[in-house]
Amino acid sequence: MESLNAHYRLLLGLNDDWAVGDVDLCVPDKRVSIALAFVGDRVTCPDCGAECSLHDHAPQRRWRHLDTMQFETILTTCVPRSACESCGVKTTAVPWAGKHSRFTLMFEAFAIDVLIAAGSVQSGRALIGLSWQSAHAVMQRAVQRGLAKRDNDGLRYVGIDEKSFGHGQSYVSVMTDQQGSRVLEVVPDRTEEAADTLWNMLTKEQCESIEAVSIDMWQAYENSVETNAPQAEIVFDKFHIAKHLNEAVDKVRRAEHNELKAEGDRSLTGLRQLLLYHPENLTEERSERLSDFLGDRKRQQLRTARAWGLKDYFRWFWMYPDAASAEEFFEEWYAWAIRSRLQPVKKVARMLKRRLKNILSWFRHPISNATAEGFNSRIQSIKSNARGFRNFANYRTRILFFCGKLKLKPC
Repeated sequence: MESLNAHYRLLLGLNDDWAVGDVDLCVPDKRVSIALAFVGDRVTCPDCGAECSLHDHAPQRRWRHLDTMQFETILTTCVPRSACESCGVKTTAVPWAGKHSRFTLMFEAFAIDVLIAAGSVQSGRALIGLSWQSAHAVMQRAVQRGLAKRDNDGLRYVGIDEKSFGHGQSYVSVMTDQQGSRVLEVVPDRTEEAADTLWNMLTKEQCESIEAVSIDMWQAYENSVETNAPQAEIVFDKFHIAKHLNEAVDKVRRAEHNELKAEGDRSLTGLRQLLLYHPENLTEERSERLSDFLGDRKRQQLRTARAWGLKDYFRWFWMYPDAASAEEFFEEWYAWAIRSRLQPVKKVARMLKRRLKNILSWFRHPISNATAEGFNSRIQSIKSNARGFRNFANYRTRILFFCGKLKLKPC
């Protein structure tokens, strides 16, 4: 037994102040319990760092450690308390675990690897036998460590985007590092105050280093950028512009579809997805169906076909080499859209005309919230796996854990 205790002492990396008092193997419970004992003469105050005399020991505590073979391994000890002249009696820190944690540092590092590799809390916790509460505690401490160590210097391009939270019309605002492809912060709501909170996470110098910000055309975000990073160019996100055009096409389609159905004509039935998807993203079968629709002379006269044509033609805007030539194209497209007699399309065209300056910024700073949109897919997966969130703090923790590219592990 003495050699076994010495063996475990080496495996745990204990210093001379700690010894393995006992190792108990319970085969029916598939558990190894390792009792540790403090054998040092002096202790360190956890608050001020002063070397102190030993006051007494706190009640026994337990920590889960890495498994021994197939056996769950538990460390136990009565943690020594210091008698500090300045701070009073304090429970000291143990070398194998963080403050208030019920897991050793080695186990937490392993759990972080498993959770990230599994891609979801549900799958990861099942692999290592953690409860939801325990898995969240590991993730929460990991995110706190990561944020404390994160370096935000050198930021040039950021994006601010919204994401639905919970049920109904609840949203969060997400700031991303466009070059680093990482989520920087998440805050509740999508108001100007919420966006200001995102900026407050950065220092004044870091805000001043931002060259451009990608946002949708939400006025609250625009106001916040102008307040907190006035030197930065605002770039209206190209994917949100495409979304506005898609919504205009769908409004035209719905109205015309209802009119045709009343006459017994179902020409537009089942075409919604075909008209909204990027043509290159359609399956071969769907692409052929779209071609059949657009190639039919009778259907070419439908308002829906004309709206789709305007939407599709706008894709050329992004292919011009510079802002000047793109602006010329836009004026041509705008004139066509205004003459189209398609009210939803005309409304979007006028909105784009008013915001053209910041749309053209893309040609100087070709950034978009495609990074954020990619994270949105990941965030949606996080939300779906949790079957929705009621607690914002838990939602934020998981987003930063999986999408923040933080240094999550204990040192």
